[in-house]
Amino acid sequence: MSVILQHVLEGEDLARVREDLGAIAWKSGKRTAGAAARGVKENLQADGGDPRTQGLERFVVDALRRHPLFEIAARPARITRLLFSRYEPGMTYGAHTDDALMGPAEDKLRTDLAFTIFLEDPSAYDGGELVTESALGDQSLKLSAGDAILYPATTIHYVAPVTRGARIAAVGWIQSYVAEAAQREILFDLSVARARFSEAGAPREQVLLMDKSISNLLRMWAR
Repeated sequence: MSVILQHVLEGEDLARVREDLGAIAWKSGKRTAGAAARGVKENLQADGGDPRTQGLERFVVDALRRHPLFEIAARPARITRLLFSRYEPGMTYGAHTDDALMGPAEDKLRTDLAFTIFLEDPSAYDGGELVTESALGDQSLKLSAGDAILYPATTIHYVAPVTRGARIAAVGWIQSYVAEAAQREILFDLSVARARFSEAGAPREQVLLMDKSISNLLRMWAR
């Protein structure tokens, strides 16, 4: 299940991220690619050792966690450090699958979900679509600045070549409390239905029954 999260960043928050990234050094993205992906990755990444980059990571993750759909879609247990990526004309990230485990050797997390937060207006660059492969064919995505896509890290995906301008985004990975994608989707659907019933003025006892079912399923499936 993939979910679009609209307006993760907007207004002054989005402007702050763009401005701060403009003052940070960019290095080859190959440094953070796994062995299998290194040969198809051609982009730039903000210097992760710069304290300003680390401050931006915390700022963006806080914004992501505040989004009303993030918690119920991801059930996040842990989140990797963010990578701020930049693709200039001719740059691309070929078809690859994400590493199943990420992080330092003594503290790795399982990558159940990946996310991309688009930071540049689509009109400012050509190409650069995030393309995920599926049994129904390739699905191509290029979102408005500040919007994010949350999708299974198990997919084969790629970033199409940029032919004009610069594509800038923040990417990261999540270990979910609920490892099974089908179970996460059931919990997501129930949580959305519960919110709509509540907004529509459903009797409190009915909403409580849904709360009970969601909580008990989460108890059964959370790891």
